[in-house]
Amino acid sequence: MSSHQKNPSWEDRYQAKITKWDRGGTSPNLMQWLDSGVLSPCRIMLPGCGNGYEAITLAEQGFEVVCVDIAATPIANLRKALAERNLTAELIESDFFSLDFSTQAFDAIYEQTCLCALQPSEWGSFESWMHQSLKMGGKLYAQFMQTGEEGGPPFHCDMGEMRNLFSDKKWLWKKENKAQNMSSLSKKMEIPCLLVKV
Repeated sequence: MSSHQKNPSWEDRYQAKITKWDRGGTSPNLMQWLDSGVLSPCRIMLPGCGNGYEAITLAEQGFEVVCVDIAATPIANLRKALAERNLTAELIESDFFSLDFSTQAFDAIYEQTCLCALQPSEWGSFESWMHQSLKMGGKLYAQFMQTGEEGGPPFHCDMGEMRNLFSDKKWLWKKENKAQNMSSLSKKMEIPCLLVKV
């Protein structure tokens, strides 16, 4: 059992509406990938989806969307938002480490604020789980959190460490884009990167 599973604070935070990581809308970086055609309709997973603004955007554009979150409240919020828009997505309330998608692997994974929410001791397991969940040649659209601070969550995802974690033995780094602020109210930055499973 991962510490992510043992820690009830994610549901507590949603219940108390203490969700500073929630930008209230779809990530501009995801919109850039979509608008440029770098990301086009496919079977895609969103681990740690939260309230799922990106899931709604992807469903609207014809993606087959699978969302995973350990907390019940955001899954319920997303289910309601999808129904209101007459959209569909598969929603799974679970610790993702307990899920095995190897026989129904994905074309793509969109990873936004999940890695940085995990204890760094779990990062290797998360990288392996995402790699196993992708088809060969599948793409990981990742945003690596830059806080410049000790501790977390969110934890600082040093890019040198990310290059080692997502090693070239398993991943082809296609593109690393310029960091962008998470929001106008935050000093935290995200570096959007496209990786391909090899």
